[in-house]
Amino acid sequence: MKQDILNFANWTPDQMQALLGLAVQIKQSPASYANVLKGKSVVALFEKPSLRTRVSFDVGINRLGGHMVYLDSQSNRLAGREDAADVAANLACWADAIVARVYSHDTLVTFSEAAKVPVINALCDLYHPCQAVADYLTLFETFGSTEGLTLAYVGDGNNVAHSLIIVGALLGCNVVLITPEGHEANPTIVAQAKALAEQTGARITESNDVTAGKGANVVYTDTWLSMGDKTPLDTIKDKFMPYQVNEALMALTGATHVLHCQPAHRDLEITGSLMDSDASLLMLQAENRMHGQNAILTQLLGA
Repeated sequence: MKQDILNFANWTPDQMQALLGLAVQIKQSPASYANVLKGKSVVALFEKPSLRTRVSFDVGINRLGGHMVYLDSQSNRLAGREDAADVAANLACWADAIVARVYSHDTLVTFSEAAKVPVINALCDLYHPCQAVADYLTLFETFGSTEGLTLAYVGDGNNVAHSLIIVGALLGCNVVLITPEGHEANPTIVAQAKALAEQTGARITESNDVTAGKGANVVYTDTWLSMGDKTPLDTIKDKFMPYQVNEALMALTGATHVLHCQPAHRDLEITGSLMDSDASLLMLQAENRMHGQNAILTQLLGA
């Protein structure tokens, strides 16, 4: 039976730990996995533009011995041209897996139902699971474990925040979501994460007050402006500037490290000086996108 990676909400803590362990092994011993995807092809269909996701998948698949075919929104626009189910069913005739970066999670669900091969969520409006794997791989390498850590996410309660709380709950990491009023995370997804956290003893909490981040080991932020958002920048700044991740916030929380999935807007959601400081784990996160995704690909296609 095929397995899809849409959001990790149906995974167990043991499965999540095993995937993280596999990512570590692949990173440490790449030669041992150089032929995992030999003779296999993966189609990457991206409705939304990308730097890190596209390149890390392309290079990663190549390092596993496979081949990636890239389709962007210009060459294959889903909306209006062809039914998404037909697109997925056709791609599954030739490819061994589909990596999809789409606007709507519903598109991924349609792909999953229509394709006979695994579908991997490379970002949608609700989740960014591949990013979360990279993030917790980064924390594991930095702290030696994810269990018992506290991550303070400061900013918009978006797709990245959703995946952080789901994967964090499975890995025993406490996550504090600190968002402006009106920008909280999806309550249904928060409830899912809290239910998962009961299995590991992790705590998932929410606040509109940055002081809730006191005692965190690491602070995480993301862009205030989601791709395609036309809200005037001044309006965004009025609401989000008190939530900027800067040196003062790091001192307040006591966190030793800062994370950002990028692209980052320097001196908006995070100060440029903090990005360039010794506290920054941004480039390790970016590097780990490939290793985390290679673990996913190996699990789905390597047998």
